[in-house]
Amino acid sequence: MKITIAGAGAMGSRFGLMLHNAGHEVVLVDGWKDHVEAIQKEGLKANFNGEEVIVKLPALLQSEVTETATSDLIILFTKAMQLEKMLNDLKPVIHEKTKVLCLLNGIGHEEVIEKFVPKENIFIGNTMWTAGMEGPGRVKLFGSGTVALKNLVDTEEAKKGALEIVEVLNSAGLNANYSENILYAIYKKACVNGSMNGLCTILLSNMYEFGSTTDAHMIVENIVKEFAEVAKFENIEINVSEIVEYIESNCYNCKTIGLHYPSMYQDLNKNNRLTEIDYINGAVVRKGEKYGIPTPYCAFLTALVHCKEQILGAK
Repeated sequence: MKITIAGAGAMGSRFGLMLHNAGHEVVLVDGWKDHVEAIQKEGLKANFNGEEVIVKLPALLQSEVTETATSDLIILFTKAMQLEKMLNDLKPVIHEKTKVLCLLNGIGHEEVIEKFVPKENIFIGNTMWTAGMEGPGRVKLFGSGTVALKNLVDTEEAKKGALEIVEVLNSAGLNANYSENILYAIYKKACVNGSMNGLCTILLSNMYEFGSTTDAHMIVENIVKEFAEVAKFENIEINVSEIVEYIESNCYNCKTIGLHYPSMYQDLNKNNRLTEIDYINGAVVRKGEKYGIPTPYCAFLTALVHCKEQILGAK
């Protein structure tokens, strides 16, 4: 299958590398010039579960995409605030049968995607894989993970398309599954990101270090409660205790992913890039205002991250 990875950062590079190794025609597309040029010159370099590998992959700046890269499947890994520009730049590769799988952090991205692709070709999901960016053209890939996805439109044809994507991802060992309850899965992932990303970014810690503090449980529980209250108004039931236990047993485990620094930490503290906080905790704040629900923890964390962005002059 011809696959375009739209947003070739840490996670996009992981999926691109694994799908390439499985024999698919993969093109990495990104707006970071140094990263794209490094891959073009020397290949994608990765610490892949402790093994140093170099994979020769086609890489393009999104501003230089042409019709020669026509795609059967586009997997979206951009930052949320970059989504619309990326899709606009990808217009030359989108045809009437191109499928688009959105694996972005946050909530509500399908409203943007619908401007470029018919609803029946849109698939939403999330991933629990992890990855780290170590510099232009270099990533660190470790541990295992999963992908859950579903068609946006409930038709048999759209479901068939979703199952085809699952098969493609599983051919690369990405542990994908079709989920009827994908909105729950997206909110579950949002709860993880809504606690780990902002907190580790502000506290300059990895997830294990944060989880070792005496107030970690209280803070995470209150953040998850706010996500759960908003989710109720969208007919999604979130069991707060189950989600908190999931975070504590997985994210704090130093033998698995606990030593990972979340993507928001990497974006702001390592690469001086603006964060996705407005599309994670900030989205909960906006929805809380809409539904008349107080969200003080999400609001405070969103404000803190914005303060840090401004102090560091992030772009």
